[in-house]
Amino acid sequence: MADKKKPEEGFPADKESTVDSTSGTTQDASHEVRQELVPSDARELEVVDVREGMFGVRGTGDTSGYGGLTRPVIMPGASKPPFGGWFDEVHDRLQTLTDAHDDSVIEKVVVDRGEITFFIRRHAILDVVTHLRNDAALRFEFCSSISGVHFPAETGRELHVVYHLLSMTHRRRIRLEVTCPDHDPHVPSVVSIYPTADWHERETWDMFGIQFDGHPALTRILMPDDWPGHPQRKDYPLGGIPVEYKGGTIPPPDERRVYS
Repeated sequence: MADKKKPEEGFPADKESTVDSTSGTTQDASHEVRQELVPSDARELEVVDVREGMFGVRGTGDTSGYGGLTRPVIMPGASKPPFGGWFDEVHDRLQTLTDAHDDSVIEKVVVDRGEITFFIRRHAILDVVTHLRNDAALRFEFCSSISGVHFPAETGRELHVVYHLLSMTHRRRIRLEVTCPDHDPHVPSVVSIYPTADWHERETWDMFGIQFDGHPALTRILMPDDWPGHPQRKDYPLGGIPVEYKGGTIPPPDERRVYS
């Protein structure tokens, strides 16, 4: 009787790795064997906000204790090279291409949960994605998503733009992140490099109010053209309309209790 196939090292005994028969690597190189991605020694954490109460509700007079709940919003801090696996290849190549013109392009690199994020200075984002798409050693041909995040307590960098890039050539995924302040919410558009960014940037503008300079037609895509404000910002009012139910009327959410 044939011997039972021995599981590869690094995988549980009851599971086997999915290996490409032509290259001998896993099908998605962005999910390499855990031992190949060496965790960084830097585990500093950044507190970007402190939330109070349940779902942001404070001063409700409840006796459950949730009204007095205090929870810090913690993000992983910068990582230090070497990062492990192909992360170092991408970082070193990108740093070589950008440092020739500006040594402050890459603000920091964060490696967390097997993923890598490059924080890029906003003035350089267009040049960076151009290198990432065109350079043969990088070749991130596809921008799969652009979204916004709002951290009101992160003074001077309240608005974040997050880019998810895929290299179909090298089967790798990375994330870029750019920040800008509330009082100057401008970031260069990347539509000229990634045409799919057109709709993603419009949605990010619509929901967060981030202006993408150079976008061919930066108009609302989800809300009506005359809608006031940007609904996914943390400081946007709750709003609502009264609801009738079996002869009774329920007031809109922002009139039911105090949420601030």
